[in-house]
Amino acid sequence: MQNETAGLLSPGAHEVVVDGLDQRYHVHGSGPVCLALPGGPGVVWQSLRAPALEESLTMVYVEPLGTGGSQRLPSHPHGYTRERHTRALIGLLDRLSLPRVFLLGHSYGGFVAQYAALHHPDRLRGLVLYESAPVTGPEHMAEAAARVEEFVHRNEGREELPVALAALQGVGAATDDETVTAALRGLVPIYFARYWDREEEFRGFREMLTCTYISSLDENGEPDTIDDRATLPGLDLPTLVVVGRHDVICGPRWAQELHTLIPGSHLVVLEDSGHLGHVEEPEAFADAVRAFVASASA
Repeated sequence: MQNETAGLLSPGAHEVVVDGLDQRYHVHGSGPVCLALPGGPGVVWQSLRAPALEESLTMVYVEPLGTGGSQRLPSHPHGYTRERHTRALIGLLDRLSLPRVFLLGHSYGGFVAQYAALHHPDRLRGLVLYESAPVTGPEHMAEAAARVEEFVHRNEGREELPVALAALQGVGAATDDETVTAALRGLVPIYFARYWDREEEFRGFREMLTCTYISSLDENGEPDTIDDRATLPGLDLPTLVVVGRHDVICGPRWAQELHTLIPGSHLVVLEDSGHLGHVEEPEAFADAVRAFVASASA
């Protein structure tokens, strides 16, 4: 079993069957194991790749069900609830014979990580909530709208701004992979603190992005709403909350709220980042996660 587990954690791409469905993941680096859940839902796993973390951690980048090389549900594009993603995640840990790991969730992946931590804290050594929030819905959308207005004010006069704003408006109407990918690439500048000032540096990241269209509905067509504010105070797990100062989607307000709700959590604000601090400030991001892992391991 140990030899099989070692093989399943060797560098590169792997595919296993979990709960009757093909689950694909990618292993890079060495050290304590950290499973990484990308955002979206549906955004390609490479969007979360953090080479600076791979110097000290075994990063297991998960392709969530329905995304990339992982199998789609019969109800696709619906049914990808946090509960269903968590079942797949725990099944993957079982398949890898990993009793306890660090779990890092970015954006929507953070919502899934919160759910997994609240329902399976015994399987985790520590939790990293990266650009996450305790709630979705009207309150979250209103905060995002206010943050977008701040972004517009900071970038007033840029000729590229209307194109990015149009893409942001269009992403909600997308209902297929090609349309949602085009919208995501179009709105990327809004996800950065200073994209246009550093466009040469970030263009490759933008061109790499792809997205699978996944709805926010469960298999019965009902919204998979999120509000963890009542349960997060009961979370007894080392937790790091990371946020970019200029994030418009899951900004500092939500990071502060998570930090306040989760007992003993640690908050790190990346001052020159938006929604993608691991791309904009990779060393500062990696330093924060490495320090957290060291503290939690001790």
